[in-house]
Amino acid sequence: MKGQIATFLTFQKGDAEKAMNRYIELFDNSEIIQINRWGKDGPGTEGTIMHATFSLNGNLFMCSDSPAIHEWSFTPAVSNFIECDDEDEITRLFTKLSENGELMMPLDNYGFSKQFAFIEDQFGISWQLNLN
Repeated sequence: MKGQIATFLTFQKGDAEKAMNRYIELFDNSEIIQINRWGKDGPGTEGTIMHATFSLNGNLFMCSDSPAIHEWSFTPAVSNFIECDDEDEITRLFTKLSENGELMMPLDNYGFSKQFAFIEDQFGISWQLNLN
């Protein structure tokens, strides 16, 4: 991993593991690589994620459940862009990622691709789905 760039997701509601498992379920070629949990003497809630490493379709991600609550959170200005292979894939991802989330741009043809959607999922992570 040394020298490799990874997206790091800092969760503040104790839902890092739930989000990580959800994403691994949605994307092929994905896996949990390593999980370290907060212990009973740590500053975080026991059993929540101190640090986890996982891959989504071969791309490296990391996450944690922050014991500190920050004034900042996730922003749509930084999002995950997924180039989908076909209509089935974009429809499946759109359906799953938009559950309990917010549609910033519903799945539609906006003129720059066949289908596109911009979603903030239930965990606050932003996703752009594209089908050319």
